[in-house]
Amino acid sequence: MKRSEINKIIDYTIDKAEFFKIPLPPFAFYTLEDWKKVTSDEAEIVDNMLGWDITDFGTSDFEHVGLTVFTFRNGNFNLKDKYPKNYCEKLLFVRDGQILPFHFHWYKMEDIINRGGGTLKLTLYNADENEGFADTPVEVTVDGKNFTIPAGGEIFLKPGQSVTLKPYQYHQWQGVEGTGDIALFEVSTTNDDTKDNRFYEAQARIPDVEEDEELRYLMFKDYKDYITY
Repeated sequence: MKRSEINKIIDYTIDKAEFFKIPLPPFAFYTLEDWKKVTSDEAEIVDNMLGWDITDFGTSDFEHVGLTVFTFRNGNFNLKDKYPKNYCEKLLFVRDGQILPFHFHWYKMEDIINRGGGTLKLTLYNADENEGFADTPVEVTVDGKNFTIPAGGEIFLKPGQSVTLKPYQYHQWQGVEGTGDIALFEVSTTNDDTKDNRFYEAQARIPDVEEDEELRYLMFKDYKDYITY
């Protein structure tokens, strides 16, 4: 992805967060100079991958296949004594019609909550013993109510609705075209997006970045290059 595209995506999401009345913490707006002044007092932001995360999953087609994430809080699989939180909270911003490709998590359980905007369509499969699509019914909970849907079945979340996704449940979602952008929230167990995503087809979860203009915001993948405390 180009840095110019990432800058524009974050600008767009900040504006939309204000529209949806979702306040963001101060570090969402840190400039490069702010990040260079960060000390070990803010190590939790860096160690636990808080902040911005933009991906097009290696497609070079963010508008169609992509996701914008802002992580508010998270634990840490590798530093449990230092960071004992066993939960995570994220804003997942989905553009109108945008797709998140099929994947599951080996460890993470998550609630996906539609906090406003359009309608989200999810397509679900169980993973089989070879981590492919199983031809078995999928048990899923929507707003505390249990449902069983066929393999490859769909559910739709309107604003205010939520779904619980368990480990080894393949899920793809798409903002239903014409219903508008969607502000999703994820409430989950501790998350590590560098290790706990199994995509059905090979995908580049963390993008390579072409530095075609000045960096205005850091993503968590940038922290190691610019924070020196």
